[in-house]
Amino acid sequence: MSDSIIKVKDLTIAYDENVIMHDINFEIKAQDIFMIMGGSGCGKSSLLKVLIGLKNPTKGQIFIQDTDFYKSSESLRKKIMQNSGILYQSGALFSSMTVGENVALPLQQYSSYSPATINELIELKLAQVGLHGYKDFYPDELSGGMKKRAALARAMALDPEILYFDEPSSGLDPVSSRLLDELILEINANLGTTIVIISHDIDSILTIGNQAIYLDATTKTLAAQGNPKKWLKKAPTPAIADFFSRRTEI
Repeated sequence: MSDSIIKVKDLTIAYDENVIMHDINFEIKAQDIFMIMGGSGCGKSSLLKVLIGLKNPTKGQIFIQDTDFYKSSESLRKKIMQNSGILYQSGALFSSMTVGENVALPLQQYSSYSPATINELIELKLAQVGLHGYKDFYPDELSGGMKKRAALARAMALDPEILYFDEPSSGLDPVSSRLLDELILEINANLGTTIVIISHDIDSILTIGNQAIYLDATTKTLAAQGNPKKWLKKAPTPAIADFFSRRTEI
């Protein structure tokens, strides 16, 4: 059995004749905080869609816990997807539902828990993200940072082994962004969850990421994989050096 929880092999993603990326290979180990980096148009969002089952790859394989995801049966693929959670960039909370009702959705759909147990789990998940007491609030009554935390509680409802984040700091002020980074570190350390994050936030990448890949929009392939903190000191490519140079810009 591989020690990698996710393995991407010879991946090509295209929309009709438009190739977004080609020949991508990388591995994500269990309990990594793994950053997917790159400039605009490099294919970060497309890669995320393939990883979570929303878009079939044009070529190549995605192995999740040693299972070939896109060659597995529909029932097994659904089971794998239920072992993953995602926090979308906007949070994607249902505005007509309370925070508690949002968190309850995956529990109601994918578990056989009683209503009483689901209610207990809602309270637990909200407490884990620092939102104890907010079960009956509606999303429009929350700040931007609180909405992200509520959406994270929903993503964590089924105790997934893998959590995906799509630009988690997008739209947040620096304080809220830092608090979310701290929460991600806590989840990773306390629950052993593997974290995969699309991000352009350099401070966040350097604060929480222990592994990363950089996708190059020009070559349409993977430029480097490694520890992003080391790239800050010695960038493996000019594109990565330029990416990190934005940290010092005013």
